Amino acid sequence: MQLSADRVARQALVYAGAIGCGWIGSLINLPLPWMIGALVFATGLSLSGVVVRVPQITRPVGQIVIAGSVGLAFTAAALESVVQMFIPMVLAALATLIAGFFVAWVLTRLAGVDAVTASLASIPMGPVESANLARHYGVSPGPVIFTQTLRIMALILLIPPVVLYFNGGLGGADNALRSLHWTAPGATLLIALAVAGAYLMKLVRLSNPFFLGPLAASAVASAVGLPVTSVPYWMLAGAQVLLGVWLGAAMDRTLFQRAGGFVAAAVASTLLMIALCVAMALAMAAATGFSWSTMVLAFAPGSVTEMALTAKLLHADIALVTAFHLVRIFIILPTAPLFTRWVALLVK
Repeated sequence: MQLSADRVARQALVYAGAIGCGWIGSLINLPLPWMIGALVFATGLSLSGVVVRVPQITRPVGQIVIAGSVGLAFTAAALESVVQMFIPMVLAALATLIAGFFVAWVLTRLAGVDAVTASLASIPMGPVESANLARHYGVSPGPVIFTQTLRIMALILLIPPVVLYFNGGLGGADNALRSLHWTAPGATLLIALAVAGAYLMKLVRLSNPFFLGPLAASAVASAVGLPVTSVPYWMLAGAQVLLGVWLGAAMDRTLFQRAGGFVAAAVASTLLMIALCVAMALAMAAATGFSWSTMVLAFAPGSVTEMALTAKLLHADIALVTAFHLVRIFIILPTAPLFTRWVALLVK
């Protein structure tokens, strides 16, 4: 019993520190201050040698709250815009996949790792999905988890501040979330539908059910005119803290040390992947007439939750940004075992 109480006390201290850093982030007008503050705090603890253990349920809870709120952007008009952009979305997903293979080739040259490890580390999937494939094909999951986690962290720390900076500065960046309309009945209905959507997707074994399920449920509710509203700001801030701490806890010191000389190559390949996606986004913006900032958020190689939240801050087309990510997810994740098998056979 004492051990359990000690663990609860440690977790409470971690979240207290994360909330404190989030509050500092809000004072200095960071975009997504609660997520970035919590992420930096938890990562610092993890890399300093402190074991940061958080309940597994925290990530699903954070995803349900944010995905439910993001899904409200899928109005009937927004869905019409999304349908018109379907072919560019597919092309964007395929271009991202090709860019991932190119970055994997660069990573093999920089770090001397095998092609399977480099591919699983470079192509935007997720730490869990890529690690499972690494184990299946007999390669070490450590470098794969490290690089996938590093990419997500880099996206969160780089894309929102840079995009907002070039769209008028960071001052009051979080006001868009603070000013969202909500009512108690509307927020309650939204969360109930989001939870139901999450568990329905989990029952059918869909990848990332705690994001896709709530997103689909709230999108349908919004499109058909059900009386759903956003949740209060404190819930969005709390969800950001939960996701930031969960991600920071994944970057443990042992994983970092095990990566060894791989770290510099992983950083270089991560920045290259982001740069390639930004270049493709600017080309798509020029071709379609959409704003460059919307396309940069849409082409970001991962972090759909955070990119959708940043679109909210910009009053950008949230549905379009989210749809670009969803098309990429539904193209890359189901085909990941196939192209991993192809890479494994190719290098034999």
